[in-house]
Amino acid sequence: MSNFLSEVKDITRIERTAMHSHIQGLGLDDFLEPRNVSQGMVGQKSARKAAGLIVRLIKQGKIAGRGILIAGQPGTGKTALAMAMSHELGEQTPFTSISGSELFSLEMSKTEAMTQAIRKSIGVRVKEMAEVLEGEVVEIRIERPESLEGVRKGKITLKTTDMDSMYEIGNKMMDQLSELGISSGDVISIQKAGGKVTKLGRSYSRSKDYDINTSNINFVECPSGELQKTKEVVHMISIHDMDVINSYSRGFEKLFLGNTGEIKQEIREKINEQVLLWREEGKADIIPGVLFIDETHMLDIETFSYLNRALEDDLSPILIMASNRGITRIRGTNYKSPHGIPIDLLDRLLIIATKPYEYEDIKHILKIRAEEEDVEIDEEALEMLTNIGVETSLRYAIQLIITSDLVSKKRKGTKVKLNDVRRVYTLFVDVKRSSQFLKEYQKQFMFFENNETEEKEKKEKEDENSILIEDLN
Repeated sequence: MSNFLSEVKDITRIERTAMHSHIQGLGLDDFLEPRNVSQGMVGQKSARKAAGLIVRLIKQGKIAGRGILIAGQPGTGKTALAMAMSHELGEQTPFTSISGSELFSLEMSKTEAMTQAIRKSIGVRVKEMAEVLEGEVVEIRIERPESLEGVRKGKITLKTTDMDSMYEIGNKMMDQLSELGISSGDVISIQKAGGKVTKLGRSYSRSKDYDINTSNINFVECPSGELQKTKEVVHMISIHDMDVINSYSRGFEKLFLGNTGEIKQEIREKINEQVLLWREEGKADIIPGVLFIDETHMLDIETFSYLNRALEDDLSPILIMASNRGITRIRGTNYKSPHGIPIDLLDRLLIIATKPYEYEDIKHILKIRAEEEDVEIDEEALEMLTNIGVETSLRYAIQLIITSDLVSKKRKGTKVKLNDVRRVYTLFVDVKRSSQFLKEYQKQFMFFENNETEEKEKKEKEDENSILIEDLN
């Protein structure tokens, strides 16, 4: 029984490693020149440079209401490029990511789902004057009760260069101070209305305790004047959040539950008017964010038409789409177009092309993914994985990293060897070998169809039609 429990505990410690968890940015220098391997990005220098230019324009507010298409073969880093762009934009720029197929599985109309995604991608930075306490922490004193039924009591002493004062604090603020790791010497700001605590940095008076040249700590001056001040406080909220809050009596609850349902157009029009009024009065700034749509070819003609119109709206985000399709049918029509996107919308887009990775690029990516998944891999094994990635696909080679590691651990090895990779290569087939298997044994599968069968059925149908016409004549 004890062995079983220990096994369960080991399982619960396993963490899932996402496919693009190693991506930290575009890996560009200050002149937008791409480094060969940086911030998890490898190769694709031209695409990364173009994406860097787009990011800079977004930050400068010069590309709102535009569209970008990232186009390339499967496994050429399109989603990785979009993820890198979101990291470069930072937390202050709204970034919404959806898949084209999602719109057809939601319990609302396609246009409503797209409208909500668009409005989630537009931020409103609201500015207001608020009373705050701002100073350097001198001491935090928390008295813990002797019994469980008792109540914690806390006091905090703050100072400026001109004065100091002691304040009593409640449980909520004590928890905030603990979560933020606030200690003596930190400079903090406390909103009097809501009690929100913000850590501004570490006081310069404590800089002698650290090596300023190597430390990542943000040092700030101790505030001067009065502890209590009136300052401009900035809040960031998306327009969609404002829609939900104003649509229901318990809007905040709906917002956290995620079940927002369809929102009336009248509500959205009022919110738009209010936001534009705030902007004119200088109370708020509108921050156009990014809406990233993966698998764009899965959208239909109605959704494309809606997107085309939405890009012309005053309140529109930057649209980034990704597709791995060539010339294919536009969903909902019988017409074909590049990437499955209507020509009139395609004409509005800046297209970033991704190209197949070179041998060395694939090797670098596999090495980064092995480090990310905490797998030690032998050089010969890495070479074989790289060859597999070149001959089959990069995605398949990445999948073999963790499976090879499991085989290695089973034989009690500390590093993935060449034989481990060979073993999993024989256990799990790639697309090419799977297709070959189907060709060899296709007649033994159910609902088998091939081109010869389709052509035979088509010819039989044409013969039937010709006989029917002769009979009518």
